[in-house]
Amino acid sequence: MPAIQRRSILYAQNFLKSRYLVDQLLDKCDINLNDTIYEIGPGKGIITERLAQRCRQVIAIEKDPLLVDALCRKFAGAANIRLHEGTFLEYRLPSGHYKVFANIPFNITSAIVTRLTTAAVPPDDTYLIMQKEAAEKFLGEPRESLYGVLLKPDFELELLHRFKRNDFMPAPRVDVVMLRLRKRGPPLLSRNEMSLFRDFVVYSFTTRQPSLRSTFKGLFTSSQFKQLSNNLGLDFYVTPSSLSFMQWLCVFDCFKCVATTQAIQTILGSEMRLRRQQAKLEKIHRTRPE
Repeated sequence: MPAIQRRSILYAQNFLKSRYLVDQLLDKCDINLNDTIYEIGPGKGIITERLAQRCRQVIAIEKDPLLVDALCRKFAGAANIRLHEGTFLEYRLPSGHYKVFANIPFNITSAIVTRLTTAAVPPDDTYLIMQKEAAEKFLGEPRESLYGVLLKPDFELELLHRFKRNDFMPAPRVDVVMLRLRKRGPPLLSRNEMSLFRDFVVYSFTTRQPSLRSTFKGLFTSSQFKQLSNNLGLDFYVTPSSLSFMQWLCVFDCFKCVATTQAIQTILGSEMRLRRQQAKLEKIHRTRPE
């Protein structure tokens, strides 16, 4: 097995093989000569090279030191390419306008998307090559997910391309797509509304009840349930993933109008509690002996 291929497995990367395919992908993107593009995991630089021909500057972040050395030699004369050796999840993102285009390591997809979408200044536009299953989770297909509902007030999501497995080296064992996450301007909810919305949705998805009717028992009265059911055409004897994103916005609008102080106190802090639980699980996973 070639050395580059062995290291790609070690670093969970599957490299695109065709410059022509990269050009086809970039033709589908809103990238122009005034843009600064961040690339996560440039690998052998096939995307980096094509990006540099279309934008003002490429900032490529690569954790594999051998690949960084090879990239430095390859792009020694390229004035608009800047290489950074390190882990993207620890990289300090800019405070100005920027975009992201990357073929990301599949094993940290959720962490990368979270890092980008929760940044103090998220990218204006993001194009990520990722596992199809992960993209469907963000898109909410075929059913909504907690992650998707939390993303959509701030970002428009679109599936731009479906790959063949032999487009990559090594060929992945999963289906791969390119997902676009474009920052909305303005977002669908105000900053104050967003915090309450996120707590409301996290509470609804993580409260272990057989249906939304049970989950919402302490948040809505019987008459409010009846009005919601009539407006949305739902009886609420369903799970959270049964509601579409727009239905979640409608339910939240109703909650804002009728919520008591006790109901608000019930949901406040739900997202933070979930984050603490996830951080604890990640810590256990990192420290678990192999």
